[in-house]
Amino acid sequence: MKDHLVKATAEGVRVYAAVTTDLVNEGMRRHACYPVAAAALGRTMTGALLMAANLKNKECLTLKFAGDGPLGAVVADANPEGFVRGYVDHPQVELPLNAQGKLDVGGGVGKGLLSVTRFTGLKDPVTGSSELVTGEIAEDITQYLYVSEQTPSSVGLGVLVSPELKAAAAGGFFIQPLPDAADEVLTRLEANLGRIRPVSEMVKDGLDARGIIAELLEGFEVNYLTTTELAFKCQCSKQRIESVLMSLGRKDLQALIKDGKAEVCCHFCGEKYQFTAEELEALLHVSDELKKEKCH
Repeated sequence: MKDHLVKATAEGVRVYAAVTTDLVNEGMRRHACYPVAAAALGRTMTGALLMAANLKNKECLTLKFAGDGPLGAVVADANPEGFVRGYVDHPQVELPLNAQGKLDVGGGVGKGLLSVTRFTGLKDPVTGSSELVTGEIAEDITQYLYVSEQTPSSVGLGVLVSPELKAAAAGGFFIQPLPDAADEVLTRLEANLGRIRPVSEMVKDGLDARGIIAELLEGFEVNYLTTTELAFKCQCSKQRIESVLMSLGRKDLQALIKDGKAEVCCHFCGEKYQFTAEELEALLHVSDELKKEKCH
């Protein structure tokens, strides 16, 4: 089953659900994540995709969990086209299981802040933030939506990590009553949410995003809207890295040329870009020419 996200509405309720197993595996592979980091990164990337599904085209958002736990920052960028990328500061942290016998993501993230930055492309980015509740990701996003955006919502996220350090199943959902939802609808919705299975279990059992929504909204009349394919995709390129190198300044570029080569690794996706001394000399030449033009 390809990764995908489905949007739907039902009797005054808006719901998005996603299956993200492949893109979580890609993130794990690129950053060589151990289980706790894999679960934290997978949940964060899935959460970012669910929140980005509400954006307009060309917009994007960044979720950043800045806690005091051993994982450091956990960050994901996503856009409404279905692309996401992300990283964990310290992906190879090992922690014992928590009291429930599950991966201790909350212990890995720790206490701190969740910040959500929305890039509209028109004006300065808008950032909202809230304190982390548990560090388990889903509860923290739910709290952020309530505190910063005054929207009561429910978010569920799950990543099942196999003993072979692969994501066996990953996915999530976002559910939000609309302002005109009747009290009776809210009561039924709360009852449903109180008895649902973990989302990673649903995906492991073969449910697609529609299936997750059907289980969430059992007894509701569901109107399925759109389906979007999802993928791990970074915006980095050799051209972008060249621009970064040219912004270093003459001394730093000359030092790299003296070393005979340079390797630059993208923080978000782990892609490595190699530059020979000749390529670096060409960048220095272009940088010098641009400075001359500015002087004139």
